[in-house]
Amino acid sequence: MPEENRHGGEAVGVEPLVDAGWLAARLGVADLRILDIRSVVDGGGASAFLAAHVPGAIHTDYTRDGWRAVRGLVTGLLPDAEALAALFGRLGIAPGQHVVVVGAGNGAADFSAAARVYWTLKTAGHRAVSILDGGMAAWMADPGRPVEEGPGLLPTSTHHPVAFDLSWRCDVGGVERAMAAGDAVLLDSRSADFFRGIKKSPQAVRPGRIPGALNLDYTSAFDAAGRLRPQAEIAALFAAIPDGPIVNYCNTGQQAAANWFIISELMGRRDATLYDGSMSEWTETPERPVAAG
Repeated sequence: MPEENRHGGEAVGVEPLVDAGWLAARLGVADLRILDIRSVVDGGGASAFLAAHVPGAIHTDYTRDGWRAVRGLVTGLLPDAEALAALFGRLGIAPGQHVVVVGAGNGAADFSAAARVYWTLKTAGHRAVSILDGGMAAWMADPGRPVEEGPGLLPTSTHHPVAFDLSWRCDVGGVERAMAAGDAVLLDSRSADFFRGIKKSPQAVRPGRIPGALNLDYTSAFDAAGRLRPQAEIAALFAAIPDGPIVNYCNTGQQAAANWFIISELMGRRDATLYDGSMSEWTETPERPVAAG
């Protein structure tokens, strides 16, 4: 059974998903920290930030700055408390600030990175977090919205204690218990080819899926422009998932963060967790079974 849910102390009045109009109306608010996570992988990174960013934003490269810990082939693990405290401190994130995560807005993969940063902040005990719907692309869609060029102001270093709330996380032991007991939905967020074992991630030792898992490709929640579908369409898409705890996984714990965000934060199913190790961890030990076909 996944770890017990105990979502106490939620930030009051903080919506998990905000639009560009909402953010534009709050520029300059003292307790707002805008976190631009564009990385070299999505074609942006520091160069894109220097060219244009939301005024007052701080840049952190999602793929390079330690948002996920690496252990051998396992590339998506939750970092330890000391590493996260240091990362938050360098970025000037202080307890009590409302952090708004801004991705490139290039599609489903980019959104999943923003969802993973959101999950990491909340798991580390920082409750007031939102994602900018559509990312920087949505911000730039209105030429009337202001942008800044250059490096911006360097953040003032802060002290941010990390107190993990692991009720959003399922570790490998929790997956093993859930598979044995059959008391949780194992939700594979990858495409059908990975689910069936036709394709394999370089980070996974063996192709296939966790036995007993259901498949819901995370990209199905996004339209042709790479934006989240309307809430009614998302609700219909995810309605087929049975009641009870849900363990979301993929190859490295990033794609599954999008499904976790939709199920937990948008649909309000607080019994949803993310298995951050995912198939890269699950397949590293030959005794752990995989299914294919």
